[in-house]
Amino acid sequence: MVDISVILPTYNERENIVPLIQRVLEALSPYQVEVIVVDDDSPDGTWHEVIKLAEADARVHLIRRIQERGLTTAIATGIAHARGDWVAWMDCDLSMPPEDLPRLAQALQAGADMAVGSRYLPGGGDVGHSQMALAFSRLINWGASVLLDRRLTDYTSGFIMARRQVFERIPLRGDYGEYCIDLLYRAIRMGFRVVEVPYVCVPRQAGESKTATHLLGFLKRGWKYVVTVLRLRLGL
Repeated sequence: MVDISVILPTYNERENIVPLIQRVLEALSPYQVEVIVVDDDSPDGTWHEVIKLAEADARVHLIRRIQERGLTTAIATGIAHARGDWVAWMDCDLSMPPEDLPRLAQALQAGADMAVGSRYLPGGGDVGHSQMALAFSRLINWGASVLLDRRLTDYTSGFIMARRQVFERIPLRGDYGEYCIDLLYRAIRMGFRVVEVPYVCVPRQAGESKTATHLLGFLKRGWKYVVTVLRLRLGL
């Protein structure tokens, strides 16, 4: 029996993945946990590090995708293989402290259907991104809150734990971070209880960020966020 399945979608996170898995398992030690790493055939050999860890710990599993790429489909693949009653995922650069996972679990224990880590609640923060990235995030989240539902502050969180029943009714849609806007709003509209928990996003420990780092990159990704918000607002 598995209480919590933690999905870790990876691409070139060789230096981060082992300490991340170890910290996840330690943080959730009171629970029966499995960790599912969905790796998009990382050129840096992230998957190889996971294999070595999985050989020593039966709670660790690897799904190595050779032909497919993408954050949203990686998470969906992990969900399809998860055995836990609750399913969680997070970024794999150690910017989201695994030690906050028990607080998400406590929210579910208290009756929530989905718990979301928020950088924008009192007690939360973001010291892990550039001023440009933070401004972009705040603008997108402000617009989503105004147009969709003001009860949520961090529509682009990506730090989530939810009951399996949520994903049985709501398949993930989107390419990158916009999947989170879509998921959270549809969950609220379907009557699921969504609760935010504050956390502090910290700088990545090693490797290169997958987030856009310049204005053109933000604009290329940003239009998908805007289109997603407008589509949900119009009920399309």
